[in-house]
Amino acid sequence: MAKEILSKENIQLGVEFSSKEEAIRYTGEILFRNGYVEKTYIEKMLEREELTSTFMGNALAIPHGTEDAREMVNETGLSVVTVPKGVDFGDGNKVQILIGIAGKGDEHLEILSQIAIICSEVENVEKLVAASTKEEILGLLREVN
Repeated sequence: MAKEILSKENIQLGVEFSSKEEAIRYTGEILFRNGYVEKTYIEKMLEREELTSTFMGNALAIPHGTEDAREMVNETGLSVVTVPKGVDFGDGNKVQILIGIAGKGDEHLEILSQIAIICSEVENVEKLVAASTKEEILGLLREVN
């Protein structure tokens, strides 16, 4: 049986970061620790950020690997990290929620569209950032599982 795309183990609430790089590494480390990706995928997430910012607006960033990182993905998965105080993603963009994605094949495209729909509404992002339990996050993002 395939792993759940998003489980409680993949969620961290109320984390603080001093840099965008630290935030992306942390988000990728969750995916690695829980068996979704190889360790090298984290470097590909940072490489991706150098190419194009993964800041999506509405205080949301969706760090993910480059195209050539696909063979480093063991299972499709998400990691969710809330950063209530925010982390600077450059150009005045402050991120309060990071959703790391690793997708087998093209599975990540469907997941990205679900996240985009949910997070296009500012109040949903605010609820994610304000969540005090992992269950709240799972409830808000239930569409992706």
